[in-house]
Amino acid sequence: MNKRFQRLGIGLVLMGFVFFAFGGYTLYKTQQGAGALQTFSAAQNVKLSYNDQGQLVDRGETAGAERIMSLLVNDWGYAVDKGELNPNDPVVNTASEYMYQMATISYHTLHATTTVTIPEDVVVDGQLVTKAGEYEFVNDGRYWTGFDRTDPIQAAARDKIWTGTAHALIAELGVGSVTASALTMGLGIAGLFALIGLTVVLTGLGLVWATRASTEKAKVPAFKQVANPA
Repeated sequence: MNKRFQRLGIGLVLMGFVFFAFGGYTLYKTQQGAGALQTFSAAQNVKLSYNDQGQLVDRGETAGAERIMSLLVNDWGYAVDKGELNPNDPVVNTASEYMYQMATISYHTLHATTTVTIPEDVVVDGQLVTKAGEYEFVNDGRYWTGFDRTDPIQAAARDKIWTGTAHALIAELGVGSVTASALTMGLGIAGLFALIGLTVVLTGLGLVWATRASTEKAKVPAFKQVANPA
């Protein structure tokens, strides 16, 4: 029976080293991805703005940054990790930084102002809908799908406000945020593999140690006490 437990312990030790190997490989691939993301972020040189006190600012004002953060946290429900917002490293390369930059572009798009030109009167079913002329259109928080395209002014303003550039930047930042989050999960998985491996190895070594001690104890000769002759 002891030999069986010893073999089981050895098997657990070997299995633990397999977990260590998987953890090391996961860590290696995660570090590769993190290095590539860092290089990509540095090449783009997209940075967040901070003041001398290390506070986020938008166009030089903390109030603007607070409104952007409110959009990100309250409207979108994103849990910002303040530790990822580092004024000493303003380059956008963490999940929270990517999401904040996405919120910055979205906020200014949601509150953008543009001039719409209607070249001629718009008449529908004999009724004048919109007169020809120039109109200043203020976007009051409309997303791409929030515009009424039956309104000639809104229909024309949508493409001028939600430009292809805005959509592309938001999409790119979204990919960066997901990538950064996935890399963080990769670190967690690598650590989990290492922890499981350590647990399995210690369990296996414990079985080998316990059965060996039991075997050595069984080999100790037993002495019978002989009564002294009268």
